[in-house]
Amino acid sequence: MKNIFSLIGVLFMFSSCGAQNTITDTKIETSVLESNDRPKLVVGIVVDQMRYDYLTRFESKFGDGGFNRMINEGFNCKNNHFNYVPTYTGPGHASVYTGTTPKIHGIIGNNWYDKETKEMVYCAGDENVKSIGTEDDAGKMSPRRMQTTTFADENRLFTQGQGKTIGISLKDRGAILPAGHTANAAYWFHGRDEGRWISSSHYMTELPEWVSNFNASTHAESYLKEWNTLYDISTYTESGVDENTFEGGFKGKEKATFPYDLKALSKDNRGYDILKATPYGNSLTADFAMAAIEAEGLGQDKITDVLAVSFSATDYVGHNFGVNSKEVQDTYIRLDKDLERLFEYLDTTVGKGEYTVFLTADHGAIDVPSYLSSLKVPAGYVNNKDRKAIFNAFLEATYGTDSIVENISNDQIFLDRDKVKALGLKLSDVQETIAMEQLSYLNVSKVYTATTMGSTGFSDGIEALLQNGFNQKRSGDVILVNDTSFISYGKTGSTHGSGLNYDTHVPLLFFGKGIKHGQTFSKTVIPDIAPTMSALLGISFPNGATGQPLGFVID
Repeated sequence: MKNIFSLIGVLFMFSSCGAQNTITDTKIETSVLESNDRPKLVVGIVVDQMRYDYLTRFESKFGDGGFNRMINEGFNCKNNHFNYVPTYTGPGHASVYTGTTPKIHGIIGNNWYDKETKEMVYCAGDENVKSIGTEDDAGKMSPRRMQTTTFADENRLFTQGQGKTIGISLKDRGAILPAGHTANAAYWFHGRDEGRWISSSHYMTELPEWVSNFNASTHAESYLKEWNTLYDISTYTESGVDENTFEGGFKGKEKATFPYDLKALSKDNRGYDILKATPYGNSLTADFAMAAIEAEGLGQDKITDVLAVSFSATDYVGHNFGVNSKEVQDTYIRLDKDLERLFEYLDTTVGKGEYTVFLTADHGAIDVPSYLSSLKVPAGYVNNKDRKAIFNAFLEATYGTDSIVENISNDQIFLDRDKVKALGLKLSDVQETIAMEQLSYLNVSKVYTATTMGSTGFSDGIEALLQNGFNQKRSGDVILVNDTSFISYGKTGSTHGSGLNYDTHVPLLFFGKGIKHGQTFSKTVIPDIAPTMSALLGISFPNGATGQPLGFVID
């Protein structure tokens, strides 16, 4: 709980799953916090790498109890977008729950170059905490690099720590960033030879008994089985042919075609980690989420709890097999079944009409460029090696050294500002000169400088998205934008990160207590979600929120 005090400025000690912190010397009249108007439980669902069109493309294969239940009983925002770049997992999860963009919350990537320490840092990494549930360093994580509160944090503050918050995801960042700084717990899956749900000392000193029991069970092992299509593969007409040249596949299997013997393949694919790249990773996540609801008593009184669940397997499958694959289609069909299981469980344990759910994504994904190119759609791959060689030669010729550049990552160039000063150069001039040079390179569409981002206000276009993702303290000196559908990636599988529609257009569904039934084509943006949930709960907005509550969603 190291970062709570700087965030809230008052000395509350919150109860946690590991019984590390408790509220003391304070009698709280719980009736003041109880309300029949508020849901007993808010469940936030982020589906990693889910494009909006998966809702419509696979609709005929979905049942009535998952995605379609949310649409038929709730509210569908059909024109929902990310309003910043880059569209990665860490920034996406942070933005959904903080109600703002990387410009404010500071999570500018999954990893980024730290200009102070001169090294790459991970968005959830924290060397000051200990792993809980494993001896591996995989548990040395916390939300300390996120600079604002989430709506889950605000609910904890509003309820004087009585409303619980639990974050769950296969990915550490997918559990930690949504749950926020004050969460009772965040759990993520450590695969390899362990296959365990773990946490960090930011939340607890040891795993609760129910988590240890879950880990000791055969849940994870039971999913090391054959992965075949749920329905006859010939009915999967909404995706491409099973055998093609646009998919990655698994080590130890010559072709990326169904079926997959996961137990046999696990030996060459990092053991239990193989589950992450199959729909069974989502099933395991749903199992664990339901175990958490029961063991923690979530939604069992009138003080609102928050459960943040991220289904990450969809991202691994998409990266491996690509947007148009049979594997992606089967993964979403099976996720629909897992959502139905989860909702039916909530109906039984919390009560139908007593909980509220929203579902969105942390980013979309591009169709495999080699596939698009085969259909004569302009697309391709950035040649970073050639670009770097040309750039280094330019730096040597212009400045007498290429060391004036410290780092190039996340489509940003970081300058050595001490070197710039030592050479007697003006920083803004160097930024602009490098920007003009980069703009001349193959497949570079636009280039902007940090000086421009900090001094010019943009209201629309890619420039506005870049500015919303630009953090003055953390972002680079020069920002690059590649041509549409040109990516820095392998020639199989899909990726993401741009400000184009295939990466920004994602679902936003609400249903449950306090939610109207309807739909809209009016544009909504990701930072609107947290203020909407705050308004529904009658609590403070996250302290850095820039989004607006969607009043037309709330009943």
